[in-house]
Amino acid sequence: MKNITSQSTMTVTPAPTVQKAGRFDRFAIILSLLALYIVWGSTYLAMRIAIESIPPFLMAGIRFLTAGTALYIFLRLRGAPAPTRAQWTGAAITGVLLLTFGNGFIVFSEQWVASGLTAVGVAAVPIWTALFSGLMGRWPTRIEWCGLILGFIGVILLNLANNMWANPIGAIALLIGPMCWALGTALSTRVTLPKGLMSSAAEMLVGGALLVPLSLLIGERVHSVPAPASLGALAYLIVFGSLVAFCAFGYLVRNVRPALATSYAYVNPAIAVALGIALDGEHITIIGIMAMFVILTGVALVSLGRKSAR
Repeated sequence: MKNITSQSTMTVTPAPTVQKAGRFDRFAIILSLLALYIVWGSTYLAMRIAIESIPPFLMAGIRFLTAGTALYIFLRLRGAPAPTRAQWTGAAITGVLLLTFGNGFIVFSEQWVASGLTAVGVAAVPIWTALFSGLMGRWPTRIEWCGLILGFIGVILLNLANNMWANPIGAIALLIGPMCWALGTALSTRVTLPKGLMSSAAEMLVGGALLVPLSLLIGERVHSVPAPASLGALAYLIVFGSLVAFCAFGYLVRNVRPALATSYAYVNPAIAVALGIALDGEHITIIGIMAMFVILTGVALVSLGRKSAR
């Protein structure tokens, strides 16, 4: 949402209305960031539980197809127009990069990689996004670069503190997934997408629709009824991970700089590790605590860089 100020001296928008709209924008941005920081931080553990009895690509396909269909039907009933051919094309490009390959490979890696380490790997998203955005002519500011570098240092500290090691297959998947997600994020500002939440609905529909045949292509099969815990985790991912957090991510991509839109990747590892401590009895060292402070400082610098740029 952008405020519009008239050039006329007689017929102008009242000042209180413009001020209120600006406050709403800031409030929506804060809520969206909180959704990404907290909800997406918890989805790593939820994905790990879900794939205990549901194959990863199939699980992700069911997740996004269900969420995308529900959101699409809701928006159409509310009177939102169906996407045009150009908008479907744009949604296909971003949906495949973000969800089919981005999230798909991240979930796939969790067969071998711990949920906390997965979140650490995804923390590279802002770095890749800044690189891809720079190649497209939109380099981060100096302050944003400082925040990106500082956040990545914190992620390295967090990795060292927990002494994590990944299977080579999982490590490769964990490298490809964030790169695809970052490229999709950078391209989302360059392609034609549907308006508002319809963009998220279309991306989830296309991304989910391709994940299911990909699951069948690599031989994934369900040999028994999924465990209740896996079904519960899948429901959580559909409602909160997709309908709430992914829509919040789409809003941020359209309204803030890429470095801030992807700053969740710095906070998510801390959330993932905290959940490991609370639910799995994991321990965190002093270095780990220091790493979390470094990560949050990086996020603050990214936010400050966005404000300075504007």
